[in-house]
Amino acid sequence: MIRIVLVGAVESSKVAFDALVSAGKPPVLVVTLPKDAADRHSDFTDIGSPAAAIGSEVFYTTNINAPETLEAIESAKPDVTLVVGWSQICKAPFRAIAPLGSIGFHPAALPRLRGRGVIPWTILLGEKTAGSTLFWLDEGTDSGPVLLQNIFHVAADETARSLYLKHMLAINEMVPEAIRLVETGKAPRIEQDQSQISYCAKRTPDDGLIDWRLPAAQILTLIRAVGDPYPGAYTYCNGLKLHIDAAAPAAETPHYIGLAGQVQARTPHGFVVMCGDGLCIEASHWRSESGMLPSLHGKLHGQPIPTV
Repeated sequence: MIRIVLVGAVESSKVAFDALVSAGKPPVLVVTLPKDAADRHSDFTDIGSPAAAIGSEVFYTTNINAPETLEAIESAKPDVTLVVGWSQICKAPFRAIAPLGSIGFHPAALPRLRGRGVIPWTILLGEKTAGSTLFWLDEGTDSGPVLLQNIFHVAADETARSLYLKHMLAINEMVPEAIRLVETGKAPRIEQDQSQISYCAKRTPDDGLIDWRLPAAQILTLIRAVGDPYPGAYTYCNGLKLHIDAAAPAAETPHYIGLAGQVQARTPHGFVVMCGDGLCIEASHWRSESGMLPSLHGKLHGQPIPTV
């Protein structure tokens, strides 16, 4: 049986693990983050415990290229390494261990949208299609030859969570197929089209700050793009952080007149806020440090305003 080492520490890593187990090809070793490093990923998932439960070896590390990590992987004698949900570049010594190669996963249709924060960027850019890609790791960032790719539609109202789930479904199907192709010696190595390359910059929680001067459509897109499983879109109310997890265009009537960021009305589920283009959005799912709704006609801010 093919010997697989799985590297990962997020929800997609667990999906890949479960797919391998269901296919009767459990990894001989799982390399993952220790729980005390869980804050590195908003979608951290413990895959060490389920791996140990089925008899796979588990090695915890924060550095995939550290000598002790490489030693643990080499001791497992893998035929192939599978990296799903790990944010470090796997350097040449790592890639040299498994004789059949190292396979990575990227939540985009490579060569487009290489890099970080791809799911939020896909929504922010208004992409009509997206793709899940399994590719052969090389010295670059998401630059190796493509093994398998699954292309799918991005809905007009796509959220980070719904797009994330589409990638999880793709991983569940693609990982067993990729391993089958590797076992039979028929795994493709399709070079990426250099003319189509684009790179996504890293995103941080601060990038979820709402600028109420923007048009309503842009603000709604931001809310959809950076929500669960990511930290979310936020603003400040009375000096306290207020997250808006879901919103929609407000009803056309009555026609509100006010300032950008001003709360125009309260609704059964939340509140209505004026945006920079004079249109309003209704926040239907929200959370705040105080647990209280913002005051009617109060102003939401792009930075904390100290209370006096």
